Order: sequence, then C-alpha cells, then structure tokens
Amino acid sequence: MSASEQDTPDTEAELDEAGGLTPKQARLLRVVAGSVLLVVTAAVLVVRLANHTSVLVVGVYGLAMILCGVVIELSRNGRTRLATWLLTGGLLTAFALDWLVLP
Repeated sequence: MSASEQDTPDTEAELDEAGGLTPKQARLLRVVAGSVLLVVTAAVLVVRLANHTSVLVVGVYGLAMILCGVVIELSRNGRTRLATWLLTGGLLTAFALDWLVLP
C-alpha cells in the first residue's frame, strides 16, 4: 500500500475525523441551503412586487426560484459541486439583474 492510499480516509467515520464532510452530509447541506435560499428569494419577490409591479420582477425572481429547485434536485441526486456553482452563479446573476436592470 502506498503512502497516498494510507492518507485517504475510507469510511464516513474517518472522513468526520479528518474534518471533511461525508457525501451524505454534503448533499444535505446543499439541499438545506437551496431550500433556505428559495424561501429568501420568495420573500424578496413579495417585497419587490409590493414596491414595483413588473413582469421583469416576476421573471427574474421566478427564474431564481426555479434555479433553487433545480439545485435541490441536483443535490439529492449527488451532483453537489454542480449544484453549488449553479446556486451561487444563478443567484448572483439574479440579484445583479435586480440591481442593474429592474426599476
């Protein structure tokens, strides 16, 4: 057995001791993050609609909410890295559009 094989943890208990997340914990973390951000995005949509009734507002925040749902499903299916990139990129884009484009 080589030194690199000895350094890699094999079980979930060894991963916990090494300080990393197990795949199951990573999936759960992304699902929770997606769910929380979905609720936050819905709250921001309600506040924005109270101030400005616009189809653009509904479109931008509606797409952001759909993106949160996609992230939750990707995380449940084990695609956590892709889900993380989509969540951060998509929500940053949505909030940037809100700041730059929406009235």
